[in-house]
Amino acid sequence: MALSEQEQVKAHTNGRVQPHANGRIPLPTDNFVSTDRGAPFQVYGRYRRILLFFGGIILQIILWDLLLARLPGIDDWVRDRRPQRMRRSARRFRALALEMGGVMIKLGQFLSSRVDVLPVEVTEELRGLQDEVPAEPTARMMAVLYAELPDADRRFARIEEMPLAAASLGQAHRAWLHDPVDPVPVVIKIQRPDIEEIVRTDLGALKVVARWVMRYKPIRRRANVPALLDEFARTLWEELDYVLEADNVERFAELYADSDRVYIPAVYRQHSTRRVIVLENVEGIKITDVAGMEAVGVNPKEVAETLLDTYFHQIFQEGFFHADPHPGNLFVRPRTDLPWAVSANGDAPPQLARPFWLTFVDFGMVGRVPDLMGENLRQVLISVLQKDGRALTQAYARLGFFLPGADLDRIAEAQTAVLERIWGRSLLELTRPDPKEIQEIGEEFRDLLFEFPIQIPQDFIYLGRAIGMVSGLVSQLDEEINPWHYFEKYGEALIREQQTGQWTWETAWGLIRPYLSTPGRVQRLLTMAEQGQIRVQSDREMLKRYDKIEKRLGQLGWSIIGAASILSATLLWLNRKNDRQD
Repeated sequence: MALSEQEQVKAHTNGRVQPHANGRIPLPTDNFVSTDRGAPFQVYGRYRRILLFFGGIILQIILWDLLLARLPGIDDWVRDRRPQRMRRSARRFRALALEMGGVMIKLGQFLSSRVDVLPVEVTEELRGLQDEVPAEPTARMMAVLYAELPDADRRFARIEEMPLAAASLGQAHRAWLHDPVDPVPVVIKIQRPDIEEIVRTDLGALKVVARWVMRYKPIRRRANVPALLDEFARTLWEELDYVLEADNVERFAELYADSDRVYIPAVYRQHSTRRVIVLENVEGIKITDVAGMEAVGVNPKEVAETLLDTYFHQIFQEGFFHADPHPGNLFVRPRTDLPWAVSANGDAPPQLARPFWLTFVDFGMVGRVPDLMGENLRQVLISVLQKDGRALTQAYARLGFFLPGADLDRIAEAQTAVLERIWGRSLLELTRPDPKEIQEIGEEFRDLLFEFPIQIPQDFIYLGRAIGMVSGLVSQLDEEINPWHYFEKYGEALIREQQTGQWTWETAWGLIRPYLSTPGRVQRLLTMAEQGQIRVQSDREMLKRYDKIEKRLGQLGWSIIGAASILSATLLWLNRKNDRQD
């Protein structure tokens, strides 16, 4: 039976989608099978292959990097060939992921975006997994669709056989809903057959690998790999529930209902299930297609500003963010509902100023910022704005970035020095430091992750990934963008919020107390000096040790900035530069 206009599409908060009535035109189903169950699938083969692959990688690292690299005479030769070995390993993993699909592709996509912790040879080799996921045969995908929606022929006027996009867990096809006037363009996202069993098998194998990795002390001290894998697994299972994805779409639609720059597609819940979701078709110019934007009059620099502003808003104000901002999930659509000045002869205007929508798609992977974590992130933002290294270090410590026993006082001094040094630089300057600066400090960063008291908080694996991906996209659109503008914009707003209604006697006493105690401390210091009780230890070895610690903690300041903000690009580029020089 036909659906009413009210049933056709849930009231969309941004008011940009009009409801349509459904029709009854049947679809030809001769080539479609009725179920996706019973597809050929070798569970134990997958499990064994994953263990054998990662076991081989671990043995290779032990042999080359832990044993041969320490032998005199060949140590330099082994280190010089490390980038080639890593690239070969990444290439082998990419081939395995493309063959096996499922979690392996998802893991490769995740690793390809972690330029903050992985060498450039690995991330570059895995980057192709974002766009080259093999498509599932259409007949198998339609089997899933008809298993979920047996009356699909009454719902859709047409479904394209060629997939619009193939992802690790699902596949998207263009389609048109029945309508008395014009068919309504939509996108049907369908889960791959047997994907739940594949995910369960792959995650089981990766848990074994995680336990192997935890046997290596430098990793065990700085990251709880099983816990990180649990977070990865939790997000994967959420992605497989399209009901949750529909909830995410509607929440984002409410957030940007009044926005004149950000557009969220409508979700057609009455055509959606846990394994099928139908969304408004909002195809546009891919966010990395700078030439395409300029050809229609859209300024890529304005797109960069909108993207950065949107993520600052999602992370620091809403605590809810789109966690998969790769180029296939972000589009730019020139607006046709607003006037746009053109030249007299009809050509594009000399200045790029056309209004546009920044459009998000694929809402299966979202991030949530818990209250405690969000409060500390806001304190990070304020501390960077005020160039307060001590408050910044305290916020990072509460977020879990330091190992127990870290010298927070020294780290705070380093943070202050780093902030003074890099404040005001453009994104281009942050990602491409002066070669002289590289020469002065770059050598000190080589063993940063292994020798300093840094650990990876579990809650940051997707936030760090999203920040890194957004930073990369923004730099492609506008290398000269000033990220400090957004620190000031959102930091000042947060400061105003903190100041409003928070002045109490406790606050006043906290501000006055240090000054009341200062005269007494100064008097005691002067008395000790007069009595010759102040001594300066001049042990040469101890001074050298303190100097070394100070230098390394100075480097730590760079790494922490990189781990939790847009400034990560600085450290990443320095580490990549050092690897190349080695």
